[in-house]
Amino acid sequence: MHALIIAAQDLAGALGETTQDDLFAARQMQAMSFVFHIPLVCFGIAFPAMVLFTEGLWLRTGDPVYKAVAKRWSKVMLLLFAVGVVSGTILSFEFGLLWPDFTATFGDVFGLAFGLEGFSFFIEAIFIAIYVYGWDRLSRRAHFLVGIPIVLAGFGLEGFSFFIEAIFIAIYVYGWDRLSRRAHFLVGIPIVLAGITGSLMVIAVNGWMNSPTGFEVSGGEVTDVAPWAALFNDHLPYELIHMYLAGYLVAGFLVAGVYAWAWLKGRRDRYVRVALIVPLTFAALAAPVQIVVGDWAGRTVAEDQPVKLAAFEGLGQTTKGAPFTIGGRYDEADNELKGGIEIPKLLSILAFHDPNATVEGLNAVPADDRPPVNWVHYSFQVMVGIGTALGALAAWYLVLWWRRRRLSRSRWFYRAVVAAGPLALVALIAGWITTEVGRQPWVVYEVMRTEEAVTDAGGLLVAYVFLALVYLSLLVAVIWLLRRLARHPPETEVDETAEATA
Repeated sequence: MHALIIAAQDLAGALGETTQDDLFAARQMQAMSFVFHIPLVCFGIAFPAMVLFTEGLWLRTGDPVYKAVAKRWSKVMLLLFAVGVVSGTILSFEFGLLWPDFTATFGDVFGLAFGLEGFSFFIEAIFIAIYVYGWDRLSRRAHFLVGIPIVLAGFGLEGFSFFIEAIFIAIYVYGWDRLSRRAHFLVGIPIVLAGITGSLMVIAVNGWMNSPTGFEVSGGEVTDVAPWAALFNDHLPYELIHMYLAGYLVAGFLVAGVYAWAWLKGRRDRYVRVALIVPLTFAALAAPVQIVVGDWAGRTVAEDQPVKLAAFEGLGQTTKGAPFTIGGRYDEADNELKGGIEIPKLLSILAFHDPNATVEGLNAVPADDRPPVNWVHYSFQVMVGIGTALGALAAWYLVLWWRRRRLSRSRWFYRAVVAAGPLALVALIAGWITTEVGRQPWVVYEVMRTEEAVTDAGGLLVAYVFLALVYLSLLVAVIWLLRRLARHPPETEVDETAEATA
């Protein structure tokens, strides 16, 4: 890493030092797209598992309420997936159009991730064609075997994951009462796998941006590229698990909040109860694990990105036995955090599990190499605060269920569940602000500055306004379709011959 930092001076000189006037507009466009898309990623990761689990309960018990819930949710899953494809496509284009010097300079380093996508898409297209046109042309066993690569290729390949997910979601949603029960359940498995793997490559690239490896810089050129080392970088494991657990927290609490609201409004039938318990259980089980993974993430940042950690806490000076500060405002002129509540030695304990450990402060680097400290500090505090509150709510639910096998009778519990969904979303966005803004002013940590990567194309303000209108239109369409779907009673989701739900 030290060799990279030294060589980065040559790279910066080769790329030029001019700050683009459109840097702010480019950042805002990327941020807006990200904020719109990331909740959809959470639902893509977690919601298919919830739907399939509920269908499994129906297959095991024969209770039509489980089928009604799963069938209704599958339609929501299809809608959110369609919108996610649109916003994900926009985000992909922005990645190359807004930051062309970044992709041009380091394309060979992280290109493996995107190259695998294209290759897998090609392979998938071949096997899909054989599978579709092979009915009654291949033997039964051969036809079944052709389908296996279609499922397996979804692992870790984002572009192909979208493709495979689209196919199987369509079959799943329109296959209710048309496929056998077992076949329909099996169709849901690739959706779950593709939802998990769909974001793997992007998270791998983001991990590499925070912990660049797999290349050298010589004479202003990127050399000695090791793409596999870049793909499986040191930050990938914790970022991957942290994001996937966040997906279950956001999707679980948001869905549970809808039915907690219905519960507060007087709907206490079994449909609402099932639709509340399933996502709430997923989220409650993920919450305590997320706290442990968050500790892992913090210690990794302390080792690899000490300036980012200092920004988390507004720690101006390198300190032995550093305190953890709640609240406060960072004063850039004095390089210190003012007005917060200090807990002695806690930051050293959290970062290094040693109360006397030395934590590097912001004074370790020039002011130009520091991130916007207050943005990072407040985002970190929001993320930690909400995460702790969600963990407490999860404990409330799980302990009561374990001891008494029932939901709480307190209206405050359901109010808390209603609030937990939006709060989980806020914590998610705050966490990504902490990660991405905390890395600034670097797009590739300590190697390339963000201002060196941005496009010099004009018209970004017009593009920003147009993009905002696109996202507003998509949001209005989603809300309208969800409200329309909600108007249909649960009984419409089960067979006419099945027992009607209350």
